[in-house]
Amino acid sequence: MKIESVNRAEPFVTKDGSTIRELHHTEAQSLADATLEPDQATERHYHRLSEEIYFVVKGSGDMELDGEHKRIAVGDAVLIPAGAWHSLHNNGTSELRILCCCAPPYSHEDTYFS
Repeated sequence: MKIESVNRAEPFVTKDGSTIRELHHTEAQSLADATLEPDQATERHYHRLSEEIYFVVKGSGDMELDGEHKRIAVGDAVLIPAGAWHSLHNNGTSELRILCCCAPPYSHEDTYFS
């Protein structure tokens, strides 16, 4: 059995600008805890291969998906299809944390900006 803790996972900055702690990464999928500080945003991007699900565990923010903007908050889950342009902006006053599931798993090489 493989159990990982967010408290022991090494943080790193993704190509889009968020800080993540990857909890699991297999050939099929990945799960990470991602953090955006107040007024921080990810750079608008897309993934050719990976479908993502963002699940908000703390805070709130503005989610943009293919030009549509929605406010997301604790308990919300956003499905981001492969190929969809997206960004997330923490326009609140406290940390925004999400769990990010990717299938296939996240890779810098599958993050595109133009």
